[in-house]
Amino acid sequence: MASLVSSPFTLPSSKADQLSSFSKKHFFLHSFLPKKINGQPNSKSSLRVKAIGNGLFTQTTPEVRRIVPEKKGNLPTVKIVYVVLEAQYQSSLSSAVQSLNQTSNFASFEVVGYLVEELRDENTYKTFCKDLEDANIFIGSLIFVEELALKVKAAVEKERDRLDAVLVFPSMPEVMRLNKLGSFSMSQLGQSKSPFFQLFKRKKQGAGFADSMLKLVRTLPKVLKYLPSDKAQDARLYILSLQFWLGGSPDNLQNFVKMISGSYVPALKGTKIAYSDPVLFLDSGIWHPLAPSMYDDVKEYLNWYGTRRDVNEKVRGPNAPVIGLVLQRSHIVTGDESHYVAVIMELEARGAKVIPIFAGGLDFSGPVEKYFIDPITKKPMVNSVVSLTGFALVGGPARQDHPRAVEALMKLDVPYIVALPLVFQTTEEWLNSTLGLHPIQVALQVALPELDGGMEPIVFAGKSHALHKRVEQLCTRAIKWAELKRKTKTEKKLAITVFSFPPDKGNVGTAAYLNVFASIYSVLKDLQKDGYNVEGLPETAEALIEDVIHDKEAQFNSPNLNVAYKMSVREYQSLTPYATALEENWGKPPGNLNSDGENLLVYGKQYGNIFIGVQPTFGYEGDPMRLLFSKSASPHHGFAAYYSFVEKIFKADAVLHFGTHGSLEFMPGKQVGMSDACFPDSLIGNIPNVYYYAANNPSEATIAKRRSYANTISYLTPPAENAGLYKGLKQLSELISSYQSLKDSGRGQQIVSSIISTARQCNLDKDVELPEEGEEISQKERDLVVGKVYSKIMEIESRLLPCGLHVIGEPPSAMEAVATLVNIAALDRPEDGILSLPAILAATVGRNIEDVYRGSDKGILKDVELLRQITEASRGAISAFVERTTNSKGQVVDVADKLTSILGFGINEPWVQYLSNTKFYRADREKLRVLFEFLGECLKLVVADNELGGLKQALEGKYVEPGPGGDPIRNPKVLPTGKNIHALDPQAIPTTAAMQSAKVVVDRLIERQKIDNGGKYPETVALVLWGTDNIKTYGESLAQVLWMIGVNPVADTLGRVNRVEPVSLEELGRPRIDVVVNCSGVFRDLFINQMNLLDRAIKMVAELDEPVEQNYVRKHALEQAKELGIDVREAATRVFSNASGSYSSNVNLAVENSSWNDEKQLQDMYLSRKSFAFDSDAPGAGMTEKRKVFEMALSTADATFQNLDSSEISLTDVSHYFDSDPTNLVQNLRKDGKKPSAYIADTTTANAQVRTLSETVRLDARTKLLNPKWYEGMMSSGYEGVREIEKRLTNTVGWSATSGQVDNWVYEEANSTFIQDENMLNRLMSTNPNSFRKLVQTFLEANGRGYWETSQENIERLRQLYSEVEDKIEGIDR
Repeated sequence: MASLVSSPFTLPSSKADQLSSFSKKHFFLHSFLPKKINGQPNSKSSLRVKAIGNGLFTQTTPEVRRIVPEKKGNLPTVKIVYVVLEAQYQSSLSSAVQSLNQTSNFASFEVVGYLVEELRDENTYKTFCKDLEDANIFIGSLIFVEELALKVKAAVEKERDRLDAVLVFPSMPEVMRLNKLGSFSMSQLGQSKSPFFQLFKRKKQGAGFADSMLKLVRTLPKVLKYLPSDKAQDARLYILSLQFWLGGSPDNLQNFVKMISGSYVPALKGTKIAYSDPVLFLDSGIWHPLAPSMYDDVKEYLNWYGTRRDVNEKVRGPNAPVIGLVLQRSHIVTGDESHYVAVIMELEARGAKVIPIFAGGLDFSGPVEKYFIDPITKKPMVNSVVSLTGFALVGGPARQDHPRAVEALMKLDVPYIVALPLVFQTTEEWLNSTLGLHPIQVALQVALPELDGGMEPIVFAGKSHALHKRVEQLCTRAIKWAELKRKTKTEKKLAITVFSFPPDKGNVGTAAYLNVFASIYSVLKDLQKDGYNVEGLPETAEALIEDVIHDKEAQFNSPNLNVAYKMSVREYQSLTPYATALEENWGKPPGNLNSDGENLLVYGKQYGNIFIGVQPTFGYEGDPMRLLFSKSASPHHGFAAYYSFVEKIFKADAVLHFGTHGSLEFMPGKQVGMSDACFPDSLIGNIPNVYYYAANNPSEATIAKRRSYANTISYLTPPAENAGLYKGLKQLSELISSYQSLKDSGRGQQIVSSIISTARQCNLDKDVELPEEGEEISQKERDLVVGKVYSKIMEIESRLLPCGLHVIGEPPSAMEAVATLVNIAALDRPEDGILSLPAILAATVGRNIEDVYRGSDKGILKDVELLRQITEASRGAISAFVERTTNSKGQVVDVADKLTSILGFGINEPWVQYLSNTKFYRADREKLRVLFEFLGECLKLVVADNELGGLKQALEGKYVEPGPGGDPIRNPKVLPTGKNIHALDPQAIPTTAAMQSAKVVVDRLIERQKIDNGGKYPETVALVLWGTDNIKTYGESLAQVLWMIGVNPVADTLGRVNRVEPVSLEELGRPRIDVVVNCSGVFRDLFINQMNLLDRAIKMVAELDEPVEQNYVRKHALEQAKELGIDVREAATRVFSNASGSYSSNVNLAVENSSWNDEKQLQDMYLSRKSFAFDSDAPGAGMTEKRKVFEMALSTADATFQNLDSSEISLTDVSHYFDSDPTNLVQNLRKDGKKPSAYIADTTTANAQVRTLSETVRLDARTKLLNPKWYEGMMSSGYEGVREIEKRLTNTVGWSATSGQVDNWVYEEANSTFIQDENMLNRLMSTNPNSFRKLVQTFLEANGRGYWETSQENIERLRQLYSEVEDKIEGIDR
C-alpha cells in the first residue's frame, strides 16, 4: 500500500481537504496562546493558589458542548448525550450536528457532551442525569476511571430501557455492558461464547486486543450484511457505528447520527434516511499538515518531504536531525490537531526533519517499528522520538503491555520522550495548581509511560491548543537528545555534577552507598578509552579529589574549593532569565553564597571536554529562621549561576548528576507537570540530564525523572554481609555454646552467671530481662535466660550490612554475593512456586518455619538453636553452590553452562552434598532444585555489570532499558543495574499480598502496645508513609493504615485500587484505631491517588454509625469537630504532608548543620512544614494548611510508628527517619504530657518484628557504628568512609533530639572506639580531616545538649582534639 490515495479506501477528492485542516486555518505560531494569561504577568509571585469553584480539578462546564436547535415546524427532536475522556470530538460532533440542523428535513438534533472528569462535580452530575431523562441516544467512549465509570453506569442504567440506543465504545467492561441497539446487547459481556465477546474476555486486554478489534471492525460488516436475522443487522450497525466514531471527521459523524436515528428513534420509523458508508482512514501511517495525503510508506513520505519549497535547504538535506513523533489518530481525523501542528512547525523552525506517525488503535509498537526503522539496514531512521499522546506505547489508558513496548523501543534504540496534553484541566487551572497535573492523569500518562522507559513528561498543550513556551522547551530538548546520537565522542561535552551535603569540604561528593570519586574516576577512564576527550586526567582517584577540593593558588589551604569560573553579575543576569524571581528570597546578586562579593563562583575542575562541578546546596541549612518557613525558598543566585554556566558557557551536551541525590529536583515548583515558572525546569534548561541513582531508591529517582527530566540509571548498593559478632558479644556466644554442652553438669549455674554479667557489660540488660547477679534460678529459668540472650545475639549476628561503598563498574564478586543470595532464598515466592530454604530445611525435621521463628523470638532455647542451625545450613549450602560456579579468581564463570552440569546429576548437586553432612540430609530434592535454579538466575543478575554500559548508551543517544527500582532481595528483577529506574503503577497498590503482610504487622504492633500499656488498645497511632518503602513492598505501609482503621481496598476489573469498604467490627474483633498519617513529600508526589483513597477511607470510617468506644476515629473526630466548630468530615482530616513543591520537615537539615537552639524549635519546624492536608472532597485545591487539626490529632497519639523495609537503610543510615519522628512533639502536645510509645516495624527478613524505637537504635548501633566489620569496611573507602562514620553519629544525635530514645552507653562506646583508640583517631584525622572535625564537634554537641553524660577528661580530650584538627585544616602545624 503506497500513499492513501492509491489505497483500496480511496477518498473522493472533496474529502481530501479534511486530511489537512491547513486549507481552512491560518496558522501563525504566536496565535496559539496569548503570552499573558488573563493579563497576569508570568512571574512567580502572581501565581497565588486558591480553591476555586467546586474545589475539584476540572472547572469546565458541559454547556460549551450543548447545541439546542431552533424549532422548525413540527419536526421531531432527537436528543444525544455523550461522555468522552478528551475533548477532541467536541468540534467535529458539534459541526456535524449544526450542519444537520441546517439541512435536515426529517428531524432536528439537540446534543450535549460531558468530559468524564466533569462528572465528579455533584451539580454537573445532576445535570447529566437530568439530560438523560429525555435523551434518545447515549454515547460513551474511553471511560476507564472506575469511580466515574460507576457514576456513568448508575445514571445510564436507570434510563437504559427507555433510551432508543446506547452506544459505548472501548471502556471498562461495566460500562460496555450498557450497550444496546435493537436486539444487540452486551449485557452478557465476558460470559458469552461468540468471538466478539471472547475479545473482551481475554484477561490481558493489551494492545493485541485493540488491534484484533480493529481488524474485526474492518471485516465484520461485510460478513454480517448477508445474515438475515435482525440480531446480525443490529450487530452490523454497532460495528459501523464504531467505524464512524473512529473515523471521527464531521462527515463520518453526520452519517453516524443519521444511521442511528433513522434505525432506532421511534419518531423517525418509516422515514427513509439515506446515509453513506464510513470514510475509512488509514489505521496507521504518516501524517504531515502540509502533505497532500496520509502516507503508508516512509520512502514516499520522504520523497514528498524533499520536494517541499516552504522549508530551508538544511531541513531537507541529509544532515538535519530527524525527530519521530507519535500521534493519536482521533485528533487528526476530528481536525483537533493544532497542538500537533505547533510541535511540527517548531521542530522544523529549529532545523529538524520530522516524521509524524499515527495509529488508530491503542498499540503504537507496530507503527514505530514499521515507520521509524529502515527495513533493510534495521537502523533507526530517526534520532529521537517524542510521543505526543501521553499514553503508554501499547494499550493506552486500558491494559498495557509494557514488555511488548520495551521490545519495540529496544529495536529502535533512540531516546524516547513522552510529552502530554492536559486532559482533565484547562490551561489556567493547571497554571494555578500547585499540584500541577491531575492525579488521574499522572497515573495514566506519567507513571505508565515510565514503565516503557519514557522520559520528560512535559505538558506541551492545553485542551487542543499548544502552550508556546512548553512546546519550545520540548522541541529544544528533543533535538538536544537527538544531537547526542549524531555528535562524535571527541566533540561531546559532559558536565559531571557532584553534591555536598551538608556543605563542608569533607562532604564533597556525597551520595548514598557510593564511593563517588573512585566511581567518577572509573567512569572517566572508561570514557577516555572510548574516545572522549578527558585531557589531563590525574593518575589516581585520590589525586582527582585533591584537584577538585583544593584551590592550588590559595594561600595555605583555603576553605574554598577549586574555582572553575568567576561570573560577573552582569553576565549572570544576561544568561539567567529568571534571576529576578530569586531576589524575593535572596536579595540582589551576587549574594553571599558561592560568591566572592563581586562575582558568582562556580566550583569544579575541567579535564578536556569533561567538567566536574560541585552543585551548590539549598543555602538555608544554617539559618534556623528559614528552616521554620513552611514553604521552601527558591534556589539562590549561586545555584542558578552553576546551571547557567554548565548550559551556556561550558555548553554541555549532557549533564551527569552523580549519585543519590542532589537538590535540583527538590526545588520549589509544581509536583508533576512543570510550567516555565517552576525552578527545576528553569534550572535544567535545555540540557539532557543523565542521573546515577541507587537502585533501591525508586521513589526519589522518580522525582528526578518528573521534575528535572532525568534519565535515571541505577547503581548497585554495596554487597551485603552479616554483621557478625565482636568483643563481648563474641565472648557471649562462646559462653552460650559451652552452656549447651555442659548445662546438665554441675557447671551450668556458674556458666549462666558469667553469661548474665557479660550480657550486662554488653548493655544487653536493656533488651533482655536479666536476673540479679548471684540469684539462684531453676534449670527451666536458666534455659529461658540463655535462650533470650542467645536470640538477641543471633539477631545481631545475622543482621545484613552493606559493607563499604560501591564503585561504579565494579560488580560484586561471587562470594560477596553469598549473603544477598541467602536472604533471597529466605523468602517464600508463592507466585513462582518457590519455597524458602529455611522452610524446606525446617520441614526436614518436621517443623513449620513460622513456629520456629515465633519460638526463637520468645527465647525458647531449643528453637533458638534450631534456627541457628537452619541459618548456618542455608549459608553453607549456598556457599557450596556459589563455589561451584566460580573460577579461581572468584569471578562467576559462564553460569548457564555450570548450572546445567550441576542440575543434571541428582546426587552431585553441591547443595545436596553439603546438606548430607548436616541434620537436614533428608531435605526435599525437588523443592531444592526449583529454588537453586531460581538462585542461579539471581546470581547471574547480581554479578552482571551494565552501569557503565547504561551510562554510555544514554550519552550516545540510545534507549536505556527500563527496570523497576527497589530491594533486590524482595524483587531480583531490580538487577542487573544500569537500567532506567521506574516506580510502579500507583493505582496497583496495595496488593493483596501487601494487605496480608500488613495485617500481621498491625496485629503485632497492637499486641505489643497492649503489653506495654496495661492491656489497653492504642487510640491513635501517628505514622509515616515513605515513597520508596511503598514501591518496594507494593504498598505494605499504606495497607497497615487501612487495616488500623478497619477497611479493605477493593480492586476494579482492571486490577486498579481506587475504592475501599469497611470491615465489620465483628470481623475486625477490636476497635478501629485512629491514625495521623505523615506522608513524605516524595510519597505525596508519587501517590497522590493513594492519599485521596486514604482520606476518603478515614472520613468514611468517621461517619460510620458505631459506638465511639469501638471506633476511635469517630470518637476523636466528634470531639475535635465540637471544639473547633467544624463538621465531622473536616475534623477527620488525618492525611498530612508538606506544601506542594516542599520536602522534609527540615529537622534533618537543622541537626546536620547544628543550626538549632532547642528541641522546641525542631518541633516548630515539624509542625509548620508538615501540617498541610490533602482533602478528597476538594482534590483540586492541593495541599492546604490545617495546623490546628494536625496538632489536635497528634495530641491523641498513644504510639508513634515507622517501618524499616530493607537491610541497607536503617534508622541511623539516613536522616529522613528522625526528620519524620514526632515522639517528643506528641509528648508536648498531649494534655497529660505522657510520652507516647515509639515502635519500629522491621520487615527486612522473613521473620517480621515490631521493636521499640530504643531497641532498634541499640541494634543499629551494635551492628553498624560500633561494629569493626562495618567501620573497617567504611575506612577501606578512604575519604568518603570517614564521612559515613560521622554521618551515623550525627543521625544518632538526631534521634536523641526528636525522641530521647538513645542510651548513654551508645555515645560512650562510640567515644572509646573512635577517639580513645589512638591508632583509629590518627587514621580518621589524616584520611578526611574535615569530617573528623565534624565527628569531634558532634560528640561535644551530644554532651552539651545533655544527651551524653561522660567524664570531664573525655570532654577535655575532645576539646583539645578539636583545636588540633582546626589548626591542621588551616595548615598551621604547631
